[in-house]
Amino acid sequence: MVTVREATLADVHVVYELIVAIAKHHDQLQHVRITPDSLRKAGFGRTPHFGVLLAEVDGSVAGYASYTWNYSIWLGSHYMNIDDVFVYEQFRSQRVGKALMVKAKETCRARGCSKLRWEVQADNRRAIAFYEHLGAVVSAKGVFSWDANG
Repeated sequence: MVTVREATLADVHVVYELIVAIAKHHDQLQHVRITPDSLRKAGFGRTPHFGVLLAEVDGSVAGYASYTWNYSIWLGSHYMNIDDVFVYEQFRSQRVGKALMVKAKETCRARGCSKLRWEVQADNRRAIAFYEHLGAVVSAKGVFSWDANG
């Protein structure tokens, strides 16, 4: 059975392992700068900068979704920005991803927000099909990033 819960301070090392796992999965480990100590400070202090949902299957960690809260001037309200969604390979096709996304939606609603937003690689057809199956709509908007120190 899949259960999803908010990560706690006691889960910092598990969250770090999941971040490393998704980075390895996407061959982007070189971009991970966070440490367990900085995760602890940024996510589990007085004013957390992010949230993490942990999925478990029969007591074993199966995956996670991380999120932040952003503000949309056009909407005039906050919305949930999902940063990562990752499920360990041995737990895929067991509805873990769906449970994470449903819990994210519930968390969003509980905060009084009406919109969730996230990015997906254009060539990740499996993820795109999964999100569309949930009823999400993909936008053709491009995403840019710019290194402020470069």
